[in-house]
Order: sequence, then structure tokens, then C-alpha cells
Amino acid sequence: MSTQSLIGFLANSLKYGHDLAKTRVYTMTQKTPLYEGKAKVIFEGPEVGTLIQHFKDDATAFNAQKKEVISSKGILNNYISEHIMMAVGELGIPNHFISRISDREQLIRKLEIIPVEVVVRNVAAGSICPRLGLEEGSMLNNTLVEFCLKDDSLGDPIIAPEHIFTFGWATPEELEIIVEDTLRINDFLTGLFLGIGVRLIDFKLEFGRYDTEDGVEIMLADEISPDNCRLWDAETNEKMDKDRFRRDLGGLVEAYQEIARRLGVKVPEID
Repeated sequence: MSTQSLIGFLANSLKYGHDLAKTRVYTMTQKTPLYEGKAKVIFEGPEVGTLIQHFKDDATAFNAQKKEVISSKGILNNYISEHIMMAVGELGIPNHFISRISDREQLIRKLEIIPVEVVVRNVAAGSICPRLGLEEGSMLNNTLVEFCLKDDSLGDPIIAPEHIFTFGWATPEELEIIVEDTLRINDFLTGLFLGIGVRLIDFKLEFGRYDTEDGVEIMLADEISPDNCRLWDAETNEKMDKDRFRRDLGGLVEAYQEIARRLGVKVPEID
């Protein structure tokens, strides 16, 4: 961790009035589950306005039609997401991450989640290929931003900005901020991954509203990890993301470990 990152980490801890040891005790003894998703569980945080995000080992695909528990996946996602969220924060893009408090848990800001998933595509892959008759791996003429309603029961359908405004999921001003931050994140991550020999094919983001003294601020939420990014080796196009699970390729943990290694993220020893 760089000196600047360490200073930021300590400042965040002081700002929220707790130290790491106290938070660890809290997470072990006083957790109240609020929500459980496919890959994470959200608990009440130690202070007002905070939550604890726990990374599970569950792997799901095709709207949870395919499921498996892959030991240590959650640990790797936690460490990788911490690294990337801190880097994104240093760009001046606000996000919910405060600190990592254990191998599987993060202390995060409590946001009102906007029920819209933002999908960023640099290369044709995944669901867009059968939907539009595209060949996997074909370059897109420009970065494509798509929106999906965050609703598993409906299969996270694709929606237009007009849907977002009509049903009040976000305002035009909020969506403008979301798209601007999304494109900045894409530019940054594309360079970050290319620098370690990895192509950023596509990824998914979520955002939320955070109440501050100056009003409501739009913040990046969720995680950024190989679970919600498509990552291909720049030389071989070998898949280094959750497609290894989706397509029964095996070696998911090894692929995530390699992403962490290339990023310079130190993770606990995993059997």
C-alpha cells in the first residue's frame, strides 16, 4: 500500500470514530443481517450511516440458475475490490468503501441503492453476443454503456434512460453523474489492467445516494472484482474472471489469485 493510500485509510478510520480492533470485535459479536444477495451479505455497521459488507464464497450464474460454493472466492474479491475502490477514490470519484476490516468484510457507507445496474462494454462478450448476433471478442466502435433494472425476479431486464426517468429510479441529473463517473472509471480501469497484461472486456457497476450535510451525493457502490468484470489475458485471451465458472473452465480461484498477484495485492495464503 502506498504512503498516500495508508494516510487515506487512517483518515477514514479516524473520521468514523473507531479503530480496526474495535470494529473486528463488533463484527464478530453484534452483527444484524439486513440483506443477503448472491455473493454478499450486508449487516448493520458499528455506527449510524455505516454497514458491513461480507463477501461469500457463493458463485452464481445465469440469474442464479447455476450455483456453487468456491472456497476462498470471497476473500479474493474482498482484497481485490478494496485495492480498486481505494484507487478509484484517489481519482476523486466518491464510493462507499471506508476500510477492509477482515479477510471477508468491509466497512462501507450506507447508501440508498439506485435500482439500476450500469454495464460497460469495450469488447463484445457475454449476453450481448446472442442478443445482437455479435461474435465474441469483436471490438466495439466505441465504449457502450447499457442500463439494466436491478431485479433478479425479472432477470435484470435492459432498460432505456427514459424508463429510469419515467419510473423515478434516478433523475436526469443523477444519471448524468453516473454515466460521467462510469466512463472515468472505465478509462482508469482499462489502463490499470492493460498495465498488468489484462484486457478489460466489460464490467458492471452500481450506484447509490449518500446523505451529507451539503445534500445528497451520488456514490459508487457494490464491488469491483473479477466477479463483476470480464478480464482476459492480453496475450492469450485466457479468461480470468467468473466466466471460468459460467463455462465450466475450472481454475477460478487460481485466475483470481493471478489477478491479485498482477495488481500487487497481498492476499492471505489460500490452500
